[in-house]
Amino acid sequence: MTPQRIVSLIPSSTEIVCALEFDHLLVGRSHECDYPEWVRRLPVCTEPKFNPEGSSYEIDRRVKAILDQALSVYRVHGDVLRDLRPDVIITQAQCEVCAVSLREVEEVVGQWVGTRPRIISLEPGTLADVWAGIQQVAEGLGVPERGTELVKNLKQRVFAIAAMARTLPPGPTVACIEWIEPLMAAGNWLPELVEMAGGVNLFGEAGKHSPWMTWEELVQKDPNVIVVLPCGFDIKRTREEMPALTQRPEWSHLRAVRSGRVYLTDGNQYFNRPGPRLMESLEILAEILHPEVFRFGHEGSGWEHF
Repeated sequence: MTPQRIVSLIPSSTEIVCALEFDHLLVGRSHECDYPEWVRRLPVCTEPKFNPEGSSYEIDRRVKAILDQALSVYRVHGDVLRDLRPDVIITQAQCEVCAVSLREVEEVVGQWVGTRPRIISLEPGTLADVWAGIQQVAEGLGVPERGTELVKNLKQRVFAIAAMARTLPPGPTVACIEWIEPLMAAGNWLPELVEMAGGVNLFGEAGKHSPWMTWEELVQKDPNVIVVLPCGFDIKRTREEMPALTQRPEWSHLRAVRSGRVYLTDGNQYFNRPGPRLMESLEILAEILHPEVFRFGHEGSGWEHF
């Protein structure tokens, strides 16, 4: 039976639900769900236990302090969630720092008396996992054929870019910075996107969590291109954080800096959301790495020169 009330507790699943044309059934969201714009009007069912304002260094310290106490980074508003009477709740089991976890949702729902909603938990680590997650949501909503069609269309667009990139000369070496202070490289699906866009990824492995990296490692590999895409930051906030990089003595000696190939992106809206807009993330990377070939119109909104 098709569900009547859906609560999405991660931004990517909200976008998946909308892409599957079930947006009219969304009744609640997480504090981070903000696309499409209208979802901001939905009741908020979660909140962070830390202050998300401040520098990347300060945020990192706050999050680690909570994790050191073996506590969850996010809080679920169980009363709000219960009052929304959802038939389906979508959450994730991929990253304790990224969003509310499956365990937290199960604990809240386990206290309810009467009918309990079905919980769909996503665990994206690679592009294949993202496609599988879209299909999982579609099947959970009773429309597997919509999931199949959406994934087919996304794959076609991805493969078209990858095929074009393979015809080009060997691409530049790339360092994707997912957190500024301390330095973190991008993992999970990002290494795949870099390679598909015609670059050579230097840090992070597909399907593995984003790794910390040192300045010594960055200097040693000396990338041709640096793409800064902090998790949760838009371009404006990323630009405000850049002094943490530029004030380092090593910064000005990096090849990418000397050649003017440092780029700021909206990591919040694109790269760190494992949903349909990873397609746009690939387009952004393709524009950055091969501007002479790829022009999708994302400059100024999805990315900027530093």
